This record gives sequence, structure tokens and C-alpha cells, in this order.
Amino acid sequence: MKNKSYIGISFIVLLFGIWAVPKIVAKFQKSDLHTIGPVPAFELMDQNNKKISDKDYLGKVYVVEFFFSTCPTICPKMNQNMLQLQKEFYGKPDFGIASITIDPATDTPEHLKKHAADLGVKHYNWHFLTGQKEYIHKLAQTGFNLYAAENKNVNGGFEHSGMFALIDKKGNIRCRRDEFDNPILYYDGLEQPGIDMLKEDIKKLLEE
Repeated sequence: MKNKSYIGISFIVLLFGIWAVPKIVAKFQKSDLHTIGPVPAFELMDQNNKKISDKDYLGKVYVVEFFFSTCPTICPKMNQNMLQLQKEFYGKPDFGIASITIDPATDTPEHLKKHAADLGVKHYNWHFLTGQKEYIHKLAQTGFNLYAAENKNVNGGFEHSGMFALIDKKGNIRCRRDEFDNPILYYDGLEQPGIDMLKEDIKKLLEE
């Protein structure tokens, strides 16, 4: 009787193990998000006068935007949508945001610190980054392939893309594919559908 009971218990444990292993493996499988390529290397100063580079974000899933604090057009909407991401992933140490100004003459670390406070930024991995204008514009345009330029003929004096870049824990730019199986490359930072897609895909990358 004892041997039969032992065999029965062993069989149940074996069955549980067979059922559980695929669940564990699935959790650590790479998601179906497309890999665009490595994030361009960067080193900038944040709102706390601390040097921040792409290396500081390794091990974190993060979102990159190019903006400027005095922008009268799309930036306020982009910042508000970033606040949605902060709320969604608040308390997650492996999530972050990099908000890079394209107007560093105005956006000093001190100015960005006040801007962050006015916005209600609380996540410790949300860095507002500044540096040399030429360096940042090159980073945007040739590093990320996101438009950013000075234009004295437009309201605010600068113009830039309203798209967000999504970076995985290993430092790769990632994205989903559209209905035609083409990579979307970047996420719409202005409209709610783009933010909803971004939330879903951040969750996928956090599980990798």
C-alpha cells in the first residue's frame, strides 16, 4: 500500500512538473516585437546635474522622446502622455523614460528640474536630459532617425517628431508590426491609440 501511494504521489508531481515547465519557459521567451537595432550611444546631463548615458538604462525598458520645455504645440501633449506611462509603471524599477530637450540653451538642468516638478514627475528613472544642441540634434536625426531642428520661422523656434522610441533591457530599439507585417518603428506620442499600444508592448518587454 505504501509503495502504491508513493507511486501515485510521484505521478501527480510528474504531471504537475510537465504542466508547469511550459508556463515557466513561456514567461522568459522573447516577445514577438521587432528588433530595429541597438540604441545609439549617448551621454547627457539630467535635471539633477547627473551624467546619464545609455549604459545607465541597461536592464530597463524605457521610452525616449525629443521635446523642449517651452514648446507651445505638441510637447505638452507628449509630456501628458508620458505621465500616463509613469502612472502605469510607477514603482517598476526596471522601467524608465528619457526626455531629451532639443533646446538646451533654455533647458538647463535647473530649468528641467522645475519643469519636471511642475509636470508632477515622480518616477526615479525618468530623466530630463540636456547637453550641446548640435550633439542632441545629431542624436535625434542620425541616431534615432527622429526629426529635430531649429526653425526660427515656427512658433517656439524648434520643430521635432512627436514619436516615441521603445528600448528593451538589452539596449535595442523595438516595435510591433502593423497589419501588413511591417515594423511601425516608433509609437505615436500624441494620440491615445499609440500610447495604449506602447503600454501593451512595454509589458511584453518587461517580461523578457
